[in-house]
Amino acid sequence: MLRLIELGFVAPEKEEGKGWRFSFQDQVLLRSANELRAARIPTRQILRSLRLLKASMPPEVPLAGIRITAEGDRLTVRSAEAHWEPETGQLILDLQLAAGVGSVSRLPAPPLPMQSGVDLSDLFARAEALEESAPDAAEDMYRQILVEEPTHAHAYLNLGFMLCEAGRCHAAVELYEDGIRFCPDDPLMHFNRAVAHEGTGDVEGALVSYEEALRLQPDLLDAHRNAALLYADVGEKQKAIRHFSAFRRLQAGQSL
Repeated sequence: MLRLIELGFVAPEKEEGKGWRFSFQDQVLLRSANELRAARIPTRQILRSLRLLKASMPPEVPLAGIRITAEGDRLTVRSAEAHWEPETGQLILDLQLAAGVGSVSRLPAPPLPMQSGVDLSDLFARAEALEESAPDAAEDMYRQILVEEPTHAHAYLNLGFMLCEAGRCHAAVELYEDGIRFCPDDPLMHFNRAVAHEGTGDVEGALVSYEEALRLQPDLLDAHRNAALLYADVGEKQKAIRHFSAFRRLQAGQSL
């Protein structure tokens, strides 16, 4: 995490007497980094790609708004404008052929009626590509995926992020409740539900969800930090200290 801060991909705010507070976008980027590590992408490759990406992006582009994913053994980056490979700078075109036209065009993908045999991975990729340019269409696609495959954890996580970004945190909480019914052992589902609870002002619900996320994944750094800040806010000093201590211990271990 410290390297991501140094590279400028996350920009936490220092709160007097409370430590760091990360935005929802920062938390999603950190989650992406954790997923890349879980996908066994070498840390050196992740950091190299991030450096190359930061060097190639104009300063006015919000780096927290991009999405970094693993495709096989390579990293790719998707923004609202493009999809590319930072190691080579090569664009990855999300293309469809327009019927009756002799050239290839990039077309917005409309929501499709769900049919048996639909390629959910393709539909998921299309939904991701439309999150910025056509959020309503992306939401429809994610919801179609969840009708077809209620255990599709990434669809819950991406759609919940979109809902929170749009200020629809109550809807995100409801979505994550469904996700937890089908994916009860996914720590990120509980973590994101906690963040959504915070967005609604439900501190108690957020703390319950952070604790459950940590029960499932005790080394979830961001959950310790967020829980510590909330416990400090509500005057639970001992619990705040316990989570701050865990956060600092894990943070020190990551920086080695």
